[in-house]
Parts: sequence; structure tokens; C-alpha cells
Amino acid sequence: MIIRAPSRLHMSLIDLNGSYKRIDGGIGLALSDPQFVLESEETNEKGFTLEFADSVSDDSKEECLEKIPNAAQKIAEQCNIESGFHFKVLEAYPPHSGLGSGTQIAVCTAHLMTETMGLKFSSRELSTMVGRGGTSGIGTFAHDLGGFIVDGGHSLDEKPGFLPSSASKAKPAQLIARYEFPEEWNILLAIPEVTHHVHDQQEVNVFQTYCPIPKTEVEQVSHLILMNLIPFLLEKDIKNFGWAIKELQKVGFNKLEHSLDDSFLPTMKAIDDAGAYGTGISSFGPTLYTVFDDENKDIVDAAAELVGEDRVKVVKAQNHGYVLEK
Repeated sequence: MIIRAPSRLHMSLIDLNGSYKRIDGGIGLALSDPQFVLESEETNEKGFTLEFADSVSDDSKEECLEKIPNAAQKIAEQCNIESGFHFKVLEAYPPHSGLGSGTQIAVCTAHLMTETMGLKFSSRELSTMVGRGGTSGIGTFAHDLGGFIVDGGHSLDEKPGFLPSSASKAKPAQLIARYEFPEEWNILLAIPEVTHHVHDQQEVNVFQTYCPIPKTEVEQVSHLILMNLIPFLLEKDIKNFGWAIKELQKVGFNKLEHSLDDSFLPTMKAIDDAGAYGTGISSFGPTLYTVFDDENKDIVDAAAELVGEDRVKVVKAQNHGYVLEK
């Protein structure tokens, strides 16, 4: 059995203030490329074995060697699965790239095992079982549904403090809305080469040191999403959708990220100056993104000159979730 799952952009967290009895919340988008593709086979021997296609990079292998057995063990224990499994990673993309590899690896593993055993669980249930999605629901719902996702975060009764998904025990966030993303819009990914990635304890430290974010800023984020970004998306107004992305970089958690690491700002400004409608950063980066059409397609070459041709990718949104091949 093979599962194919989209990567995702995490475009913004919404409320890391908590004055209104909820925290977290976010917006994001499923991408058709890159994908995480995993194959599995039930075995008679207990335990989990793992191999990789030749194209899988060393850093992806390292993440998979940690997360696949970890997720498999959790599923085996919670579902009383005694069989072993052999997994082969056919396609992967780098960890800590801002594209959500961790959730896809864990939930894909869970889906393959439960489907093989004839067990039916939702992606949200599987995310809970493998310990993913404790801050953001974007990865979970991108996996399940594709498209443009809005999640409503967590009640303070369930999650009283500010933590990233990797350190939170909360269930995946509540889905508010899911929209089809215009098929005709192109998405440019530009991935600057960096030597430092924010993850694990460093990510925890950011949440615990700098939250709560000012209430006025989360109100601005909410307004930009509800009254600008989503309406412009539904109206297929690509220029103003891009403008809203640009404005979201100036407030809330995105603003905090840029203040802690401003190394991305010159590249983002240069892409905007080259004609982009608005450039954003996905999660903690380093992936930068913008939407474009025929009017400003020259930004692809401009981005390639800035970060290197091999670090630029033109993709589409994916308006459906994971695919199983039996």
C-alpha cells in the first residue's frame, strides 16, 4: 500500500494572546509539490523496518528514522496491532523547511497501518494518536482535505499555555473553514540557504518567552484574514490576496518571527520589488512563498537569481487530501 500526501504552507498563526478564551488558530494551504510518499507492507516479524528510495536526502532520512518508528509504535500500542511493518520512503522533503514534513510523516505512517488492518480513523484522530497538531491544525487538515484551511485553535480549558505543536499535548485544532484554491494561480516557493533552523526546544522558548502577543495585533491579524485574505481568495483577486499576505507579515506572530530573525527580510523585499504581489514566510521558514500569474511571472527568474535556481520551485495548490494506492 502506498500513501501520497501534500506538503503545506503555514501562512499565519492567529491568536497568541488568549484574551478571548482561545489561543492558536491558523491559516495554511496544501501544496501539490513537494509530496511525502510512503509505501508499507505488513510482515510476520514484530517491529518496524525502513528503507529509502535513492532520491531521498540524508536529512529527510534522519527525520524519517526518528518519526516513522515512533508513530508506528504509538499506533501499534493503541490499536493492539501485533504485526510488523516494513516501510519504504519513496519521496520526502527536508525537515524544518516550513513545509510541514513532521505531521505528514507521522500521519501517513498511521494511515497505512490502520488501513492495512481494516481500521477506520479520521486524520484528526490519527494526528491525536501520534501526537501531532497540538498547536496548528493546518497540517492535519491539509493532509485530509487539501485546499486553503482555516483552523480555530484551542480553548484555554484544553490548552492553557503557549506551546508549539511539537511540545503540545492538545488535540489538533478545530477546523473552521476549507476553501478551494484557484487552480489557475501559480505559487512560487523560494528557499534561501540557511545554517540555523528554529525547532524543538528553541521553538518552545520562542512561544514561552514572547507570548502573549499584543491583543491589538491579533485583532489586526483576525481582521486581515476575515475581511481581506479570504474574501480576495473567493473573488479570485490575486493581487489583493498577495497584498493581504504582505500585510500579515507586519503583525502578530509573523512580525515576531521577522523580529527574531530578519535575515529573510531582504530576500522577501527583493522578490516584492521584482513584482511579487506579496511575499510571506511559511512557519519558521526558510521557505518563502508568493502567488503569481502571467502578469508578473518574471519574479521566478528574479527569485532564482536571489537564492539560486535549484532553490526555487513553481507549484500549484492541491485541492484534495492524501491518496491511498492499494
